[in-house]
Amino acid sequence: MGRIYERLDERLRAFIAEQPMYFVATAPANGHVNVSPKGYADTFAVLDDHTVGYLDLTGSGAETIAHLRENGRITIMFCSFGRTPKVLRLYGTGRVVTPGSPDWPELARRFPVDTPGSRAIIVVAVDRIADSCGYAVPYMELAGERGMLKEWAGRKSPEQMRAYHAERNATSIDGLPALDGL
Repeated sequence: MGRIYERLDERLRAFIAEQPMYFVATAPANGHVNVSPKGYADTFAVLDDHTVGYLDLTGSGAETIAHLRENGRITIMFCSFGRTPKVLRLYGTGRVVTPGSPDWPELARRFPVDTPGSRAIIVVAVDRIADSCGYAVPYMELAGERGMLKEWAGRKSPEQMRAYHAERNATSIDGLPALDGL
């Protein structure tokens, strides 16, 4: 049933590219575990055989950023909701790259950073690649992407977005620094 992979080969890359959403899980040393659904086309990229990244968009919180700043642990999970059952997990260590970071210009070319609400790129050094059957995952059909986040963020000026980040994304629900100081 389950299998461990040495690297993100072409078959795994194709599977990842076919999935319209994925889930990101992180946890602080002490505090709440966080699982976030992610979507939008072109916001996830396989950077090499052991490195992936995704465009982090403004949300109601910043748990992933806070947890990565604390300990770096992250798991990304892709589920097939189509005919072929499969769950793929990428385990690794993540880091936060913000627009002011030296790595930003090179990484930004891989993502639509002009997407309203873009606040960071999460880069993950993958140290374990594993799949499982996904036999219990239901079949589902994609109706389309929700435009709500892009529309909401698109109505904000840069000053309004900075104020939102300062109010809602500075720390995690456990009080860990997130966008505060980034």
